[in-house]
Amino acid sequence: MLQNLTGWHALIVLAIVLLIFGAAKLPALARSVGQSVRILKQESTDAASDDPVPPTTAVPVAPAVPVAASVPPTPSTP
Repeated sequence: MLQNLTGWHALIVLAIVLLIFGAAKLPALARSVGQSVRILKQESTDAASDDPVPPTTAVPVAPAVPVAASVPPTPSTP
């Protein structure tokens, strides 16, 4: 839908916005649009982090049993 827009189209839209809002109100308009986008991003990340995470089932791990070959021999006294 917007693939055929060129730089001239953006220039015409900017001129129309300038005529409607006036040069004095453009900074306030841009600031409010930027703040709205920032709030939208923050809310979308908050909503994504609020999703419940399914609980994981813990699998019990058996304790490690030393192998006889890895156990050092006990010193014998004569």
